[in-house]
Amino acid sequence: MTLMQRTRWATVVVLGCAVVLYGGDKKEKPKLPSAVDAGSFGVFVRGQRVVTETFSVQQENGVSVVKAKLKETSNPGSAGQRSELEMSDSGELLRYEWSDSSNSLEVTPDNDFLREKITTAASSKPAEKPFLMPSKTAILDNNFFVHREVLAWRYLAADCHMESGNLKCKQGPVEFGVLVPQDQTSMPVRMELVGREKVTIRGTERELLRLNLKGEAFSWALWVDDKDQFKLMRVLITDDNTEVVRD
Repeated sequence: MTLMQRTRWATVVVLGCAVVLYGGDKKEKPKLPSAVDAGSFGVFVRGQRVVTETFSVQQENGVSVVKAKLKETSNPGSAGQRSELEMSDSGELLRYEWSDSSNSLEVTPDNDFLREKITTAASSKPAEKPFLMPSKTAILDNNFFVHREVLAWRYLAADCHMESGNLKCKQGPVEFGVLVPQDQTSMPVRMELVGREKVTIRGTERELLRLNLKGEAFSWALWVDDKDQFKLMRVLITDDNTEVVRD
C-alpha cells in the first residue's frame, strides 16, 4: 500500500468507536480533526425536493457530536426538526435529543438500559420508556440521514480492512442493534458492502462504494466516497420513490 493510500485510509473517522481505519498498525491513532463532516442532504420524492437536512459532525476532547436540522421545502419558515447526538470516544451514547415545534425527547444511558423521556405539548410531565439495550447501541432516528453515515463508518471500522490497496469486508451482512427514538422502538438492522458502482449525482458520473442497509420492513442503498473520508453521498429508497443526495 502506498503512503498516500495509507494516509487517506487513516483520515476516516469512525464516530462512536474512536477507531481510525488504518492500513498498517491499528494501534497507531493519529490526531483527529475537530471538524469531521458538515454539509447538507437534499431529500427528493419522485424527483421533487421536499426536505433539506443540514448537519455537522465534530469531535473534541473525546466526545463526538452529531447535529442535524430538517427544513421542509414547502414551509421554509417553520421550526422544523432538530437533533443532537453525543457519543464518547469508546462508542458509548452520552445523550441524544430531538425536538420539533411542539414535542421533544431525550435518550440517556441508565446502567444496563437506555432511558427515553418524551415531552409533548399535550402533557406537562414527560413520559419515560426504558430499553434493555447497551450504551453502544446505534441511534438511527427517523429522517436524519447523517445517522446512516455514522452507522456506515462504524460498520467500515469494525468489519472492514485494507488488503493490497483494496477494501475487504466480512463476508455477508453484519447486524447492528439500533434505537429509533421518534418511534420509541428498537430493531436489528443489517449492513453489507456490495462494491464499487458508477452512479450519477447532479449530472456527474462518479464511482462510489455501495452499501446495503436492510431491516425487517425496509431496504436502502447507500453510496459513500472512499476518496473523501467515506462520506455519504447518496441514498436510494426505491420502495418510497425517494432519493437523498449530498448538496
